[in-house]
Amino acid sequence: MAVIGASDKEGSIGAKLMQNLVGVGYAGVVYPVNPFKPNIQGITAYPSITKIPWQVDLAIIATPAHTVPQIVEECGKAGVSGIIIISAGFKEAGKEGEALEKQILEHKKRYNLRIIGPNSLGVMRPQIKLNATFANNTAMPGRIAFISQSAALCASVLDWASEANIGFSAVVSTGSMLDVDFGDFIDYFGADPQTRSIILYIESLSDARKFMSAARGFARAKPIVVIKAGRFPESAEATLSHIGALCGEDAVYDAAFRRAGIVRVEAVSDLFNCAEALAMQSNPKGPNLTIITNAGGPGIMATDSLIARGGRLSQLSSETVNSLKKALPSYCHIINPIDILEEATVDRFRKVMEICFTDPNSDGFLIIYTPQGAADPISTAKTIIELSKQAKKPVLVSFIGEGTCRTARQILRREGIPAFNTPEEAVFTFMYMYSYTKNLELLYQTPE
Repeated sequence: MAVIGASDKEGSIGAKLMQNLVGVGYAGVVYPVNPFKPNIQGITAYPSITKIPWQVDLAIIATPAHTVPQIVEECGKAGVSGIIIISAGFKEAGKEGEALEKQILEHKKRYNLRIIGPNSLGVMRPQIKLNATFANNTAMPGRIAFISQSAALCASVLDWASEANIGFSAVVSTGSMLDVDFGDFIDYFGADPQTRSIILYIESLSDARKFMSAARGFARAKPIVVIKAGRFPESAEATLSHIGALCGEDAVYDAAFRRAGIVRVEAVSDLFNCAEALAMQSNPKGPNLTIITNAGGPGIMATDSLIARGGRLSQLSSETVNSLKKALPSYCHIINPIDILEEATVDRFRKVMEICFTDPNSDGFLIIYTPQGAADPISTAKTIIELSKQAKKPVLVSFIGEGTCRTARQILRREGIPAFNTPEEAVFTFMYMYSYTKNLELLYQTPE
């Protein structure tokens, strides 16, 4: 791998790329390229990619835009097959930038190159400790592939994910997609054994037909979750100035995503909540949710969110109701949401879950816990983990609070139970999961 534009200058992109690649456990060899310095960060530097005496598989270019076409040509002559262009200042900068892109495309065709970017943050592959970006944080290993058209969002998500303990199979900043696009990435990560779900931040599509074909090919096996920016005319105009491309009519995107089996979400947090839940749990067959809570207020809030999103409270079967009457004190109202009251012990949680998890009218379950009464969060979490293994439908959890509640959420997530700070987050995720089920049904109806 070569870093063209490698630098010693503190705070520069070339310096950050080198710091993220060298001495962090990545097993590959990194060659700095800088025509003005013999050494970069203690490593022998080369004046040009053509002067490196060994085969280079990937070149990362971080030099001024006007120098990039010539460097791409040199990469082609040197036998480099893959290029990431970090540099900005191309079609988003006007006609001069467009002319530079045309030159790059000519070299790409002549030498059969594959190019990510320009205007890319880079790529990460945490399992092999590859961090070919200039981001301040390195992703933890995980099973989610995150592909973003916004470099800044990539950097912010990495910061947030490290706090939320979310890992990735890969993080890719597409840049303005001069060559490699979303369709290519879906094809790659759809077949990648390290990836269980794919999440995308999209501003525009360069090849909609290719994207649809790739998504339809893999959506059955791996959930694809999308957040699409530029939904309104005002934000669409901002997209043009950001990446130099129009984002198109939002309703068209919406229909296309549904037809391709893709789940579209509205917020960045929903991206990860939904991707994790779909990778951890089975898909709900319907919108009927059973809510079990030790606090009435959060149960009501969850119900409001459910109905607002088009979901329904499960109509508990007569067998379930009769069993709950026997298990709960007489002053508990046996209706959904099932409020087992603030005095509930872990054993009461257990009994109610055992009964409800067999209810034939429920498509999924939400357990809401608040830190009050006799049930401590860790014991409650362990009970949920134990019983959820017997449930044949999705189980989601909201532990409201920090401290031991945060620890409980981490324990639940490690064991494959989606755990949320708020009931609303859990409900939104359940409804997105149901959207995936509906979209897959549409996918099966679509001719190949």
